[in-house]
Amino acid sequence: MDNPSSNLVEMDNPSDDFSGYIMQLPDDCLLFIFQHLDCGSDRESFGLTCRRWLQIQNLNRRSLQFQCSFTVLNFSSLSQTNTQISTLHLYRLLNRFQNLESLSLSGCTELPDSGLSLLPHHGSKLRSLHLDCCFGITDSGLSCVASGCSLLVILSLYRCNVTDCGLEALSNSCLALEDLNLSYCSRISDYGVKAISQNCRHLRAIRISYCRNLTGAGFQGCSQTLTHLEADYCRLEPNGIRSILSGGGVEYLSVSNLTWCTRVNGLVAISIGFAAKLRVLNFRSSRTIGNDCIMTIAKGCPSLQEWNLAICHEVKIAGWESIASHCHNLKTLHVNRCRNLCDRGLQALRTGCKRLSILYITRSSQISGVALEIFKLARSNVEVKEEEVMCICPHGAFRF
Repeated sequence: MDNPSSNLVEMDNPSDDFSGYIMQLPDDCLLFIFQHLDCGSDRESFGLTCRRWLQIQNLNRRSLQFQCSFTVLNFSSLSQTNTQISTLHLYRLLNRFQNLESLSLSGCTELPDSGLSLLPHHGSKLRSLHLDCCFGITDSGLSCVASGCSLLVILSLYRCNVTDCGLEALSNSCLALEDLNLSYCSRISDYGVKAISQNCRHLRAIRISYCRNLTGAGFQGCSQTLTHLEADYCRLEPNGIRSILSGGGVEYLSVSNLTWCTRVNGLVAISIGFAAKLRVLNFRSSRTIGNDCIMTIAKGCPSLQEWNLAICHEVKIAGWESIASHCHNLKTLHVNRCRNLCDRGLQALRTGCKRLSILYITRSSQISGVALEIFKLARSNVEVKEEEVMCICPHGAFRF
């Protein structure tokens, strides 16, 4: 007869046999197990088991960012390392994680161009790269990106010190580029933008806000894939607006604070159908935009769903009446602090814009309380919000 006490001993110590079986599993089985760990702490614990498991963890890591990054792309990708990322530190990480598809160095303000020198060797799988506020990155670093990251789809160079030379190198190599952020890149011009728009024919979204040297002319002949463009506080010219719309695919256009006085001939591209797909238009703080411009847009943009005209002081009764008569698909309208929106203009909006569902408005001396209450009663289906907000970016338009 078996000894019951010996069976108890065997049952109390199963871990030795169990660990032996685990260690005999081939790498592909261990990889399968690792990929089904949802918790970040569990994934970290997996790599602490032994060197072999750590190697599997390293090879399976797809994204990496640091605690100094002000945009959390993926909590599981956060590194707990020091915020001061040196070239040597980055060198070790890129050697360790050789299958990265997403890398964020945003906030690494001291990182020099040499920090990107490994990308030609270890960046071939990168599809997303964020370099926001990397003030030490110049054309030299961008050349490393261009030569090593041919599959790049998303690139953010917010506040980087790059020039047209860097953009030209990028446009010759990163042909799959779709989303590009160049906001506050003050050293670029229309020449660099032209290289991007002509060569990167899959470009879908671009930000050039606060790039004071841009007129917009570099977008002439851009691809129809370009659907989203932000050019706030740029010195765009009428010809630049026509160039931006020349591809015919723009759906979201933010050009707040336009500084030139727009006439009909400045927006002829809208009247001849190049803006037929435009759904969201931000003209906020464009104080010189007048009735002629508003009437042209109202007639030429049948798909317009949201229009921000806050602080557009030169829009008068004829402009409001045109919006009411022609913007049949308009759902959201911003009219905050418009000095020439009076009771008559509000009445026009009340009787028109049948699909309007949200009106952003702030009280002014030109609009009486009675007129506003009549609007609310007559259009009870419209949510009147006495607050000021920016346009809502369409879902998925930007992945920065």
